Amino acid sequence: MVRMSGELESALARLQEFQSPNGGFVWLKGGPDDRYMTQHILSGIGRLKNMQAIPEAGAQQLESIVRSGLSYLDKKIKEDYENLKKHNKNITDLWPGHIQILYLYMRSFFSDREVPKNVLPAYQYYRNQAKKYWLKQSRYMQGLIALSLYRSGDAQTAKNIMASIKQYAMVNNEMGMYWKDMVYGYYWHQAPVEMHALMIEAFTEITNDTRATDDLKTWLIKNKQTNSWKTSKATADACYALLLRGTDWLEEAPEVKIKMGALTLSATDHERPGTGNQRNDAVGKPISSNGRPAEAGTGYFKRTIAADKINASMGNIEVNLSSAPGAAAARPAWGAAYWQYFEDLDKITPASTPLKLDKKLFVEKYTDRGPVLEPLNNTHTLYVGDKVRVRIELRADRDMEYVHMKDMRAACMEPVNVISRYNWQGGLGYYESTKDASANFFFDHLRKGTYVFEYSLFVTHTGAFSNGIATIQSMYAPEFSSHSEGIKLNVEEK
Repeated sequence: MVRMSGELESALARLQEFQSPNGGFVWLKGGPDDRYMTQHILSGIGRLKNMQAIPEAGAQQLESIVRSGLSYLDKKIKEDYENLKKHNKNITDLWPGHIQILYLYMRSFFSDREVPKNVLPAYQYYRNQAKKYWLKQSRYMQGLIALSLYRSGDAQTAKNIMASIKQYAMVNNEMGMYWKDMVYGYYWHQAPVEMHALMIEAFTEITNDTRATDDLKTWLIKNKQTNSWKTSKATADACYALLLRGTDWLEEAPEVKIKMGALTLSATDHERPGTGNQRNDAVGKPISSNGRPAEAGTGYFKRTIAADKINASMGNIEVNLSSAPGAAAARPAWGAAYWQYFEDLDKITPASTPLKLDKKLFVEKYTDRGPVLEPLNNTHTLYVGDKVRVRIELRADRDMEYVHMKDMRAACMEPVNVISRYNWQGGLGYYESTKDASANFFFDHLRKGTYVFEYSLFVTHTGAFSNGIATIQSMYAPEFSSHSEGIKLNVEEK
């Protein structure tokens, strides 16, 4: 407690150092006051207030910060209004900008503090224009408008906005609830994680829709599984949203039971000393997380099955979640099953996951009509000197970050391009690195969609070869992996 009090006091003192005498906060010490930064900080304090998370020890200092900051922002909105009237004959057909809408949202946290009389006309004007033209705004702005209207007494318009927002949402069991048209950009109002967190806040407070709130939380958690939250702001907004009302996912975790065909692990297995693996001494009971050593907080647990215990029926995996009586059962859970074995490359069949690869080989033939690509298969014969085109089709059903795709090639082939470089095609940027036996593609951002990659090889040796497969894996979530099929190549002299 003593340490926490000291850190709180230090944090508040540092915060006050960045507040100018006029009440505005600066982005960098010694710089000019920043209106957006001031609204962002006061909104954060408002969220702490909303969650009753402001400790008594820091309440007085925060009160001073808020009072000075509100005075600064009220003056700014008044200046906006005066300038608008000065330069426009008719202001009834104008809709508010992003910074004015953020002001309305920030001000809604402090409804117990009256808007000064000289600022009230400006406040009412922007509130009315936001209410009138909310359809002209982005989804992020619509959420901010809905919350500001709801907190200032216009519950019906706020509910109408949320009903409209929900109509455009996508919902499925795995990914939860999300929007296909989430905007990625460089501005503060083009931030998908922050926008999604705001939607959780809006659905929680305005509609009290627990199902929608839990679905929104599911998307946020699934997004974190394969993406990084880029900024501290995005992380703070996401944490705030997850801690809001709705089903409490911080309660005791549900018991997870996994049944694998007819042969399953016992729920009473113990760890093998010194290995961290599990024995498979019993049959007939499902793998269970109940009473097993699991990672604190996440509930992660791992079970390993010996090779002599595996049979074909274990490919049928059934997962059940059970909660304590009276507890909600909407919390998400996910896992992965890995089967490791050795096989000839040309006998490997393709695997279908959220990442899907389709690799094909073509031999370039020159005809009277020009170059033609002929598809290769196991029965096709190649000749030394032939030029082969590799085509890889990648399908991703969700946005991912930091993904590695590796395409192995047969020992009888040499690449045309041997220089590693950064490429850009079809809106996708990636780094391509050529190695002795493979071509590697590194994606820092892989958006949902279908992509095609091509590169050329020359046949250099005769014989029978197994063509390498293409594999892909998310570095954030290794369970998101896939591979193409393999084929056999026959090469002869011309």
